This record gives sequence, C-alpha cells and structure tokens, in this order.
Amino acid sequence: MAQFARVSRSVGLITLQNPPVNALSAVARQGIVDAVKRALSDPKVKSVVICGQNGIFCGGADIKEFGTNITGPPLVPMIHAIEASNKPVVAAIEGSAFGGGLELALGCHYRVAHSKAKLGLTEVTLGLLPAAGGTQRLPRLIGVPAALNLITTGRHVTAAEALQLGIVDQVTDHNAVDEAVKFALSVAGKSLDARRISTYPCPCPSDVDALFEEVMQKVRQSARGAIAPIACVQAVRAAATLPYSQGMEREQELMATLFTSGQARALQYCFFAQRAVGRWSMPSGARWDTSKPRSIHKAAVIGLGTMGRGIAVALAQTGLSVVAVETQEKQFMEAKKMVSGMMERGAKRHGTAPPLDKITYSQNIQAVADVDLVIEAVFEDMALKEKVFQQLSTICKQGTFLCTNTSALDVDHLASQTRNPELVVGMHFFAPAHVMKLLEVVYGPRSSPQAVATAMQLGKKMGKVSVAVGNCRGFVGNRMLKPYLEQALFLLEEGATPELVDGALEEFGFALGVFKMSDLSGLDVGWKVRKGDGLVEPGLASGPSARIRQGRRYSPLGDLLCEQGRFGQKTGQGWYRYDKPGSRVARYDPWLHSFLEEYRTQHGIVARRIDQQEVLERCLYALINEGFRILEDGIAAGPEDIDIIYVFGYSWPRHRGGPMFYASMVGLAKVLERLEHYHQAHPDVPYMQPCNLLRRLVASGSPPVHKWKEAIKKLRSQL
Repeated sequence: MAQFARVSRSVGLITLQNPPVNALSAVARQGIVDAVKRALSDPKVKSVVICGQNGIFCGGADIKEFGTNITGPPLVPMIHAIEASNKPVVAAIEGSAFGGGLELALGCHYRVAHSKAKLGLTEVTLGLLPAAGGTQRLPRLIGVPAALNLITTGRHVTAAEALQLGIVDQVTDHNAVDEAVKFALSVAGKSLDARRISTYPCPCPSDVDALFEEVMQKVRQSARGAIAPIACVQAVRAAATLPYSQGMEREQELMATLFTSGQARALQYCFFAQRAVGRWSMPSGARWDTSKPRSIHKAAVIGLGTMGRGIAVALAQTGLSVVAVETQEKQFMEAKKMVSGMMERGAKRHGTAPPLDKITYSQNIQAVADVDLVIEAVFEDMALKEKVFQQLSTICKQGTFLCTNTSALDVDHLASQTRNPELVVGMHFFAPAHVMKLLEVVYGPRSSPQAVATAMQLGKKMGKVSVAVGNCRGFVGNRMLKPYLEQALFLLEEGATPELVDGALEEFGFALGVFKMSDLSGLDVGWKVRKGDGLVEPGLASGPSARIRQGRRYSPLGDLLCEQGRFGQKTGQGWYRYDKPGSRVARYDPWLHSFLEEYRTQHGIVARRIDQQEVLERCLYALINEGFRILEDGIAAGPEDIDIIYVFGYSWPRHRGGPMFYASMVGLAKVLERLEHYHQAHPDVPYMQPCNLLRRLVASGSPPVHKWKEAIKKLRSQL
C-alpha cells in the first residue's frame, strides 16, 4: 500500500509501505495510483514527494507475482501518469532503488538520493529487462554507452556515481525525505517541460551502428548463452533509433519473449534458492530458526598459504580481530606482504581504508589461545591436520569453535582428535577465498547446531553465500565434480580432444571447460590426491588392466601428463600449450594430440567420432546423478543447496539454474534414459548407473524441483 499525507503545508508525501523492500506488488501499485490521484486533485498540494518506509525507496517488482495472473494497475501507465503530472514529483531515494523502483524514480521529475543509497536496473539478473520504460528513459537521461553498461550488467551504482552520471539531481548526507520536501517546495509552480525524460532526444554518438555492433559482440561473449543481456542491447538500440512510443512498444515485445523463457525461470529459481539455503536444517532436526549463533569478536587462521591468506583478508574485512599463524619462516614473511597487498587493493576498489590493524601475525600457534573461532587452512594432509586439531584442543579457551577449510577430508575424524567434537565444523572456502562467494559449512554427526549456526552467520557477515551440508568425501561440490572430470578423461580416451570437450562445455555456459580449468588449477593437485588414494601406478603396461583400478574403469591420462612435468599454466604445458609458464592463453598443442593417438594405439582403443551432445550428456548427467545420490544420502537438504553450490562455486551458468534445476528442465525421464544408455555402454563405470532416487522421482511422475524435498521425505518414510 501507499500512505498519503500533506507536509510543509503544500507538499503531498506518498510513502510506499510494503516491507521488507517496498516491492511494487498489485496492492502497492494501487496505493500509488490512488495517492497520486489524491495529490493531483488536492488544490492545497503544489508538489509531491514519493518515498519508501523504513529507509528503503523501492526494491522493484514483486517477484512472487511472476508466473501468476498479475492483477492491479500496470506499472507503465502508472509511471506515465506521474511523469505527465502538472505538479512536480520528487523521488526521495533512501536505501535502494532497484529495477522497477528506479524506473518509478525515472518517471518522477526530480530525484534526491541519500549518500548511502544504491541504484540499479537489475532485471537482467532475473532473465528479464527493465520493461517499465527503463531501457527508454535511462539512455535519454545519461547517454547510450552509460545506460548500456548499467542495463546489460544489472550492476548497482552508489549515489555519488548516480549523481556523476546524471541519474539523480542531488545527494545528501541528511534525511533524504526532508531534503526532498525542501527541494519540492523550491520547484513548486515551475515549468516541467524540461523535466519529462520521455520527451528528451536520445543523445547518440555519430557512429551509432558501430557502437551497437561492438557492444553486442562484447555482451554475447560475456553472456555465455544468456539471452536477457542481448535483449537489453536491442531495447536500448530502440531508444537510440526510434521515437519514445515505438521504443516502448519494442521494450514490451522483447520483455514478452523473456518473461516466459526457461532462462528467466532458471534465474528466478536461483534468486529464491539463494535465500532458501540460509534456512538450513540438519538430519537431527536442528534448524536455522531454532539454533542461536554465538557472536564472534576474534578469530584465527592457521596456515597462510593461498587459502589461509584469502580467509584472513575476508575475516579482517568484516571488522573482526584476526590472529594469522604461519610456522614456516619463508611463508610467514611472504604472507604478511601478500595479505597487506590484498587488503590495500580491496580497499582501493571500494574507496575505503584497508583494515591492516585488524590482523596480528604470529609464528607460534599459542597465539590463538584467546580467540572465539579458529579456521585451520594448513596443507591438505590428514596427519598434519590431526596434529593441528590436537594442539588447538589443548591451547584454545573453553568453547572455541574449531573449523577446518579442508575441501574433501573427513570432518568427523578431525573432530574426534579434539576434547569437544561438538565445536568442530568444516568451513570450505573457494579460491580466492576473499573473492569467491561460496562457503560450504560442513557438519558431522557430532557438530552442535550452535557451531553450524555460528559458521553460517560468520559466512553471511563475510558476504558469502553459505550452504550447510553433511560430511562425506568431497562434501557436495567436489564429490559431484569427480564423475564429471572422469567422464571428460574417458571421452578423450575414446576419441575426443580437449578442444571439443571444452568447446561443448563453454557453449553450454561454463566460463572454462574442464581441461582449461584443470590447467588453471594445476594438474599436480589432483595427481597428489590420486597418489594418496593409491590410484597412481607408474610404468604400467598397456592393455585393459592399465585402465582399471579397484575393479572399475580408470584413466591414467592425467597421471601420465604429470609424469612428463606438464602441470598446466604454471609450467606452460598441460592439456594445452602456453606461451610461457604462468601465461593464461590456452593454445592447441600438437604434442598432446600425438600423445593421445599413441596412448589409444598402446591400449588398443579405436578412436570414434564424438559429438557435443555426448560430451554434455556424459559429463553433466554423471554430475547430476551424483547430485541425486547426495540428496538420497541426506548430505544436502534439497536441490536448491546443490544448485547454489554449483552456481556460486563451480561457475555453473546461472541462466541454467544449477545442475538439479537443469535436470528438471531437461526432464527427469530423459536424464534417466540417457544414464541407462551410458551405463549399458560402460558397465565398468558404476556411477553411471541411475540413482534409486532419480528412478523413484520418475516413477512418481517427475515432480517439479520445488516439490522434490517433499517427495524425498515421502519416499524415505516408505523405506
């Protein structure tokens, strides 16, 4: 709803009231229409201010209305009526003006923003475009290049940048509503002819065609198959080349194609899934709303390698006091320098002072005695981690939470090395830890709900998307990654090339294909893990036995490359060739292709033609099948948890919603049928056998993804 009041004798104050973000629901839109009519018909009202309650202007459309029969007054005529008003209308922007909220503000004649406000046309992140005149008004107000940048990315701008761009007329450190009322008094009675943005000509560079061609090329590249950014460019082009009314028609046409698209559904699913994962639960019945986190004031990081440094920076940036411990002299000196540099660069980007005083360094583990929480980030070696947890258990004060950043090792085993296993959880960060948004919070059977709640809250404080998962080898993300990586190797053995496999995955929407990603991470990382698992057998003879481990198919291709010293980008050679060690540009490598041919000959493999469809089906369905096993095992509470982990941690294309959502879009029966086909063709690959949960979901009519939790609960109760 919207409340109307007359203030300062002649200013009509319209306040949006739809918590938490004053979204433009049907009721809110009706409230605005009624309040505007009242203000315009009241002779005592000479000017109008529109604001939002609780310090938030408007967060945009009500996403819950999408996919329903939308009622209430439409947004476009409502904004046109505000712009056509013969009394000045001022938007008082506090908190945020996003999406339809900013479009509403652009329909006003003036905009006053609080210095801490954020503004943006964010629709593209939901698979849509600004369809209440945003693609037509913004280019007319700030020019085509700046408007394209904001609309195609959905990025937020600060009030200061909005002022610089010309989006707002005034920025204040005082109460924005009070300032807007003063502003409204000062413009009462003035002509509004020059204040209606829809009447402005669109300022265009002379080479408008060349500009749009260049932008379209860049957007296609960065969108990686997403259609909304491309539609945004087309809509802005209409603003630059057509009269306003025709531009609006084009905006509506483009929106109609996006609104019902699978991509919009996927992106909106991601939006809700990201919020759903915060409402975590454990098999014990403990939940987010009944488990109270403990406040953390001082934290410690043990081990200042790549991950430890990033974690220390992430903690310091939240304002916590951090004790950073590294016992190796050389690494200690290097880490101090690198952590300071990381904080200074981060502060420069955000225009703040680096929190250098928040971190104290020590080479003695005793320095963590008085902290509230410790994150262990030493080398991925169980014996070393056991020793650290034994030490922490005796050194730390009573009640200190002990967390491990392990990416795959048994959290419960580490907990068993301590006096209070209930205080132990995994906090699996992703590199670089101060940048990557994902945090897997891993609970073991003995982890207390308070320990999980505290780790989840700390993750949130660090700006992470935290997902609570159960304890198993590789947790959720890395456990699912294993079959995906193995299938890529098997495809190479059978006749594919790294270029073909990576090309198929990149066209699907991944930022990097599996082999480019492997070169970036370093082939030696996985090699060390496989050695530890007893899978690497150097100098093996040819024949089928060379490609079998523990009774199942195994590809030694990665091991053979590592034996040649080809570790990827760091050595200048891996699955691709690089101009020099450390170079980022992957090039075709004739040596690698000859090596693959020799390997096939040696092992009696006849290369066959493999197409992109087979690459996608084998790599992605193997990963998805493992996702169903994870749900069956209760390691993840629901498909949303898996999907958010993959979108935020493994560069799964957001416009495809995550692996489990993608399976539901493809059709569970189709996924099941293809897995059965590939398992029949490769009986020595057990994980291609369709998971029982997948079979049961198909048998129960393939319920939509948001009903899987319910279906899983029902299936469990039948067992």
